[in-house]
Amino acid sequence: MNSQVKQVVADKQSLDSLVSTIRIPPRPSLLVEMQKELNKDDPDPRKLARIIANDVAMAASLMKLANSSFFGLRLKAQSVDHAVDLLGMRQTGLVMTGIIARQSIATQGQSLRKFWDISSKRAQALSAMVKRLPVCTPDVAHTFGLFCDIGVPILMERFPGYAETWKKANTSFEFALTDVEEEQHVTNHASIGSLMARTWGLPEQVSTAILLHHDYASLEDTSTDESVRGLIALTALAEYAIQKYEGQENSSEWFKSSERVRQFLGIGVHDAEDWCDELQELFNQPH
Repeated sequence: MNSQVKQVVADKQSLDSLVSTIRIPPRPSLLVEMQKELNKDDPDPRKLARIIANDVAMAASLMKLANSSFFGLRLKAQSVDHAVDLLGMRQTGLVMTGIIARQSIATQGQSLRKFWDISSKRAQALSAMVKRLPVCTPDVAHTFGLFCDIGVPILMERFPGYAETWKKANTSFEFALTDVEEEQHVTNHASIGSLMARTWGLPEQVSTAILLHHDYASLEDTSTDESVRGLIALTALAEYAIQKYEGQENSSEWFKSSERVRQFLGIGVHDAEDWCDELQELFNQPH
């Protein structure tokens, strides 16, 4: 074995050892039960509703989300059974997965309030954007929006200095965000988030989009699934809108991604700004 191969093997072993110390939240039993039912040849919506209804807090969260502006349902859900009927089984499963994720990560304290607020805005924006540019279904877009940066709180728990790294990475106009993370911690939030998505049995397009969502060169890679590239492009634009909404006019990520994003979406500079204005109006609506 030559020295270069030895180094590659050593680096992989070191990385594997590091990843093994990062706590990926285990797939909760409620999610396991739901997925068992959903994966049957003939899943029963009544059984799915009963599984959800057994957890009062989760049932209440489903009802609240089903009746929110995220989905804009014509009718208001009157019960968990009704919510499952209105949303459909697949959409209910993905919506519940997002709700469960929030509960699973919520143990890390109030410092995550801002994180979940941004995640909710991203999910809200993507749900609306895919109705205009249907790169995937709104429920998949919503799930991706919530899970997109799920690796961030996981790495905050593992590395005491990660919050500073995240801040530095988000203000770098020169280096890729994930490269800044890699330099400090030998891993990044996209890789860890994608690992959690796969562990939790989320759709492959979601886990792949999480892995690549800061790799803007993938927008030009036709071997990458179209829906994945669409999610990456729309998310970059949604993040830009969120930052503007929060009063941040200079976005390092939009600086790095905007040309490729606009080219993929087939829009100009003014079109992108119009989309941002529309999303900011959406964020002002009660939901």
